[in-house]
Amino acid sequence: MKPGNIYCVGRNYRLHALELGNEVPTSPMIFTKPTHALRETDGGVLTIPHDRGAVHFELELVLRIGSSYRTGMPLEQAVDSFTLGLDLTLRDVQSELKAKGHPWLAAKGFKGSATVGKWLPFTSSEQLIQGQFKLLRNGETAQIGQPKDMIFSFEQLVRYIDEQYGLGEGDLIYTGTPAGVAALNHGDCLEMQWNEQKLGSCFVEVV
Repeated sequence: MKPGNIYCVGRNYRLHALELGNEVPTSPMIFTKPTHALRETDGGVLTIPHDRGAVHFELELVLRIGSSYRTGMPLEQAVDSFTLGLDLTLRDVQSELKAKGHPWLAAKGFKGSATVGKWLPFTSSEQLIQGQFKLLRNGETAQIGQPKDMIFSFEQLVRYIDEQYGLGEGDLIYTGTPAGVAALNHGDCLEMQWNEQKLGSCFVEVV
């Protein structure tokens, strides 16, 4: 399926919002990435820029909207699959943009800033709420999260995004990252796991 819009949710885990000194939102914070940002983590190389400051990893559970989507339909019919992905962020650039009150696109939308792993069939929100996702960096746990800790549920996110912006076949929703984000280094080996199942991996190359 050709990817559609890429919607991302900011500060959807309380501890992540607090670790960056941000307020916990009272409604979903939505931003977008261009489709050119999308990359697969299939064991290959992930290139990141060397001249724009620190690039932080943010591991997230990603939903994909199915071909049968209609406004108001149950989540189990709206979403056809899920995976794990990295919302990569130029953190220094983002800090500068936030200080000026500017949009985040320059920090969030660079090429390769939205990775996805192997897609799995989506059956219900309960299937995911009870699960756990993890990012390993060089064999060590870098991030670990559980969807049950999200501030806004999958149903709330789908409904809000559709009402505000619209949803359609192939649209992706990055549902937010837990605490533990940090800067990537050249040569890092990353592996994304869902309930201990490997969904994707890559090697970081700074160019």
